[in-house]
Amino acid sequence: MELLETQDPEKRKLIETSDRHKRALEKDLSDLTQKSDQMLKNALIIGGSLALTYLLISSLSKKKKKKKNTANVSQKTEMGTATVDQDEEESVPSIFGEVGTRIVNMGAVMLLDIAREKISEYLASRKKEDEHS
Repeated sequence: MELLETQDPEKRKLIETSDRHKRALEKDLSDLTQKSDQMLKNALIIGGSLALTYLLISSLSKKKKKKKNTANVSQKTEMGTATVDQDEEESVPSIFGEVGTRIVNMGAVMLLDIAREKISEYLASRKKEDEHS
């Protein structure tokens, strides 16, 4: 059948033109998928950065509820009795101490995650070596 199609010059030109258009469409499609993959990666990186920033800021700026005990103290004055409210606040560690503790905790979690990945990579490579031998 191809022999008959290639003998007609007009059909041959149409086939070549359709092949050229097909290659152009495939090239455009591959370019589009590469661009969309890159955009998706960028979106994930930006979203992850925003989420991490949000978690970091929210963990650093957590409001500690202060325990307030009000005690009515009666004081005698020359004009009579006055009631004074005293607020006893629980001692709150400094913000720098909290920041340091949270940074150390987050760093430890990140290091443990990296160590877990490295161990799993090592075990996977050992498994491949065992399969090959």
